[in-house]
Order: sequence, then structure tokens, then C-alpha cells
Amino acid sequence: MSHTIIALAGYIIWTMLLLLALATYRTSLVSSKQRTSLKFASDGSDVSEFGHRLTRAQANCVESFAFIGGTMLLALATNSAVITDGLAFVLLGARLAQSIVHLASTSNMAIQIRFVLFLIQCGVCGYWLFMLLSKFMG
Repeated sequence: MSHTIIALAGYIIWTMLLLLALATYRTSLVSSKQRTSLKFASDGSDVSEFGHRLTRAQANCVESFAFIGGTMLLALATNSAVITDGLAFVLLGARLAQSIVHLASTSNMAIQIRFVLFLIQCGVCGYWLFMLLSKFMG
């Protein structure tokens, strides 16, 4: 199995785990009567600081899937995983680390670290797209 397939599956699993954690967190608030309604703000602004970070970390994964998952799927669909395999685990590691840092803190340092991790993901996808387009256009 290619590294691209494993990294793509890992990304999807991570997004699902964050969603399940968010659902569990929200359910626990209602079960413990800290909330009287199952209605929650989609941005997490109506819960604790950690609940807000968890909401945003999960949303960040979903938002980034368009370019990360899309690029990996493009490589797989065009039988070009050789282009993405080399950095697939780097990208997945940066994605996981970004989420973990997001869950841990919103300090200025944590925000800067998250941004660097996001730039790594953008850089890897940008490189992949350049290589994919070069393969098919030139």
C-alpha cells in the first residue's frame, strides 16, 4: 500500500476521531446538565475554552481537506502516488501536530507553531501540485 493511501486514511481517521471527541464532549455537557439543549454554536463559541479549541481543530481538518485530501486523491486518481508518497507522512504529521497544538493551547507561541505547521502542509501540497501539473502539462 502506498504512503499516500495510508496518509489519506490517517487524515480521514483523525478528522473522524476529532468529530467523535467533539460529539462526546457536547453530549457530556448535556448529560451532566451543564447545558440544557443540544443546540451548540457551530464555531464552538458557546462552550468552554477547550470545547472551542476542539470545535475549531475539527473544523480546521475539514476545511483543509479540500486541498490536502484533494491533492492526494488527484495523485491516486492519476496513478501518480510516486509524487506524493515521499512526503505523505510529513504532511500527515504536520496535520496531526497542528491539531494537537490547537487542542493544547491558544498562546501566541502555540498559534505561531500552528501557523508553521499549516505552512508545511501548504508547501507540501504546493510542491505536489507543481509536480503533478509538470507531469501532465510538460
